[in-house]
Amino acid sequence: MSAILETSELPAVFDGVKLAAVAAVLYVIVRCLNLKSPTAPPELIYQDSALARFLLKSCPLLTKEYIPPLIWGKSGHIQTALYGKMGRVRSPHPYGLRKYLTMPDGATATFDLFEPRSEHCTGEDVTMVICPGIANHSEKQYIRTFVDYAQKNGYRCAVLNHLGALPNIELTSPRMFTYGCTWEFGAMVNYIKKTYPQTQLIVVGFSLGGNIVCKYLGESQANQERVLCCVSLCQGYSALRAQETFMQWDHCRRFYNFLMADNMKKIILSHR
Repeated sequence: MSAILETSELPAVFDGVKLAAVAAVLYVIVRCLNLKSPTAPPELIYQDSALARFLLKSCPLLTKEYIPPLIWGKSGHIQTALYGKMGRVRSPHPYGLRKYLTMPDGATATFDLFEPRSEHCTGEDVTMVICPGIANHSEKQYIRTFVDYAQKNGYRCAVLNHLGALPNIELTSPRMFTYGCTWEFGAMVNYIKKTYPQTQLIVVGFSLGGNIVCKYLGESQANQERVLCCVSLCQGYSALRAQETFMQWDHCRRFYNFLMADNMKKIILSHR
């Protein structure tokens, strides 16, 4: 009789285990997708000035609430993975000419030049000089998308290929790109200034590129000539503090550290 009672309770135990497993999976999904995070407008930090007021008036999107895509849109991890590996549904392929510049130490700097596909709204000649993120170049999908949109709006684009990042361009000196070297970016900007003496410049830097372009503009006042403005996107302001942050497990930061370090190792070993 006792054996019969014990066996009759087993299904209930199994149901409890299944329920706990389902609850655990749902909890992980909610945490990974960040579904409990509320939506809000971006936090703006700026000095009250005529330029700031003009930008806020011209870009009302800056003050609107961000409404992400359903289900996966609140997860920075999934957005990073999807856009980094897949890009847009139809990622554009702008056509450009690759330029080669010989540096004083024998290194060969390269950048891709994309001409505008329409007239600029001001009627002026404006060139965007673009510095991509770490280990990136003009063939990355986010750069292609940015360049395609800029070309359609009348901008010429010059995109630096970080030294050693392109798999089909061999190094001609015993060095590759570093966190603070502005030599290649400066050579590209000087080429644009000499080739297009009438053009005005908009300086754009993504992530690591943001550090490089800001450092370049601050190195000499002459570097700021003919520069209308500088735009730094997703810039890391302190390499030392970022290094400490990427060693933490919170928000999977150490996993990203592993991925970036592995990518750098591949680039270095490809040139050995």
